[in-house]
Amino acid sequence: KMYRTVKATSGRQIFQPLHTLRNAEKELLPGFHQFEWQPALKNVSSSWDVGIIDGLSGWTSSVDDVPAETIGRRFRYDVALVSALKDLEEDIMEGLRERGLDDSACTSGFTVVIKESCDGMGDVSEKHGSGPAVPEKAVRFSFTIMSINIRLDEEEDAVTIFQEHKPNSELSCRPLCLMFVDESDHETLTGILGPVVAERKAMLESRLILTIGGMQRSFRFFFRGTGYDEKMVRELEGLEASGSTYVCTLCDSTRAEASENMVLHSITRSHGENLERYEIWRTNPFSESADELRDRVKGVSAKPFMETQPTLDALHCDIGNATE
Repeated sequence: KMYRTVKATSGRQIFQPLHTLRNAEKELLPGFHQFEWQPALKNVSSSWDVGIIDGLSGWTSSVDDVPAETIGRRFRYDVALVSALKDLEEDIMEGLRERGLDDSACTSGFTVVIKESCDGMGDVSEKHGSGPAVPEKAVRFSFTIMSINIRLDEEEDAVTIFQEHKPNSELSCRPLCLMFVDESDHETLTGILGPVVAERKAMLESRLILTIGGMQRSFRFFFRGTGYDEKMVRELEGLEASGSTYVCTLCDSTRAEASENMVLHSITRSHGENLERYEIWRTNPFSESADELRDRVKGVSAKPFMETQPTLDALHCDIGNATE
């Protein structure tokens, strides 16, 4: 799809010297399109033409020159979302036409649902290279635009004008951040993804103004962290690993309780509650022993830093199936 777009925008065949192709690709990279936020994003850098960010030494303006000790590269989240929306420009306009909507009347009321995914990429070590010594593990954070809706008047139902039909395809999944880090290294993961979380939080309280189909339109974003596996959910929520006595990521049941009671499982955990428990773990206000303290916080032992949507996890599915 990307090369189809390159050909469409440049009008040229793509069998050309690499530098020509690179120039055509530049406008597909985040940072090419103009946009604004109303109100302006809080705690987010205002220079938007940054290309790719290097995790250690601040901004680099080029895609290519990377200091050897870089451990993370990422796009700014809002810039990447703009690039993704511009890539869907034709689909959005077609969606409006199919629904019989007058595109000049549809300038606001767009909502975009984003699925976020993050997973370890396993062993990426160089087998016999002489490059810089980097950790052997990598983690990739990415997002997919799941749907775009529009509500014209307050009382009307929202109309879906774009739906991703292959939400698990690599073609619809857009990388935001790549890092050399083990997914169980909670501190480094927090350090690199912390700014991503801050940017996402800022975007929730603002509207994106972007030109689509020759007119400025405003978009609101909703984020759903449903692309994490159980290991990553535990990591992001500061829970003990999967071998823990506390067997579930959504409620406080222990292995013993889960095996005795197959029915009465409900979602009891929330991100906010996990934060409170971490504070109890950190401060131990009741001066309890390690075992008593652990029993009080139910397996929360690190600071949760990325709110994950409480969707049904693997354990509750298994319990449900067993009950059936």
